[in-house]
Amino acid sequence: MPLIDNDWLPLAFVILMALSFLIYAVLDGYDLGVGVLLPMQDQQQRDTMISSIGPFWDANETWLVLAIGLLLIAFPQAHSLVLQHLYLPVSFMLLGLILRGVAFDFRTKAASKNKKSWDLAFKGGSLLATLMQGYMLGRYVMGFSDTSASYAFAVLSAICVTAGYCYIGSAWLVMKTTGKLQQKAASWCFYSALLTALGIIAVCLTNLLLSPEIFDKWLGLPQLFIFLPLPLLFMIIFSVSCFYLKKVPHAGDNGCWLPFAGAVLVFILCFSGLAYSYFPYIIWQELTIWQAASARESLQFIFYGAVVVLPTIVAYTIFSYKVFWGKASKLNYY
Repeated sequence: MPLIDNDWLPLAFVILMALSFLIYAVLDGYDLGVGVLLPMQDQQQRDTMISSIGPFWDANETWLVLAIGLLLIAFPQAHSLVLQHLYLPVSFMLLGLILRGVAFDFRTKAASKNKKSWDLAFKGGSLLATLMQGYMLGRYVMGFSDTSASYAFAVLSAICVTAGYCYIGSAWLVMKTTGKLQQKAASWCFYSALLTALGIIAVCLTNLLLSPEIFDKWLGLPQLFIFLPLPLLFMIIFSVSCFYLKKVPHAGDNGCWLPFAGAVLVFILCFSGLAYSYFPYIIWQELTIWQAASARESLQFIFYGAVVVLPTIVAYTIFSYKVFWGKASKLNYY
């Protein structure tokens, strides 16, 4: 599609929005995964797991706010359609996120004999938010079709996203903890990595079978030869991670970052694949990014603000992770 004056702006904004969603999926994905994995039978391990995400979890959600804000401002027509179809799951997701926030504050900042109940609420809120995000992704990917296959795919997507979040969350714990909890996290990470790999295969096959356009994009010629190394790359990532996890703990905790780095790379590859599959549509087979975009004059004005805001959030995120890097320690509030 030939670009006219300022017609690069919708493309720039969709890249910024996709980048925000990707960073959110990685950063909030691991702390949602940690919440889902909380072991209700061991208070000390739950405390350590909560401590590992304590300095970061609330700020991680900034990326979701930024991504939805960009969708609303840059693509208002798409924002309206998305909410129209996903109003109920969005409400449940917000309920889960609110429950997480309330439970975290009460279990961490206020002495209470009900700490285990708040931990259970944090776990439940994490699971609810995770399932709803996966379900919404599935509905979006299928273009909000009202067929049985579309709803079945959304349920499959909910399970796969939950497995993916558990994978990256347990990989985070391998990197941030030691001792018995690290060994338990390695076991969680091993099995959730296998589930994630199976989920990726299932989602890819489903997409290829349900959409001739996507089938041609990936398996037509010459694309088939270009993308042929991708399955091998996934196999290498999962194989290296699983080999490392089976031998945890390692001497000197060497390479504790490997499973998390592998999980991040898997997330990047999956998001890149989705972007390639559905470009240039922002709503599959209904709206392209150019059709859904706001007036170019408005986008140009907003772009100047985004150029300032996005690097600021990136800088703050890097700074906060640098300050609180290292193994998890007890949270203290004064």
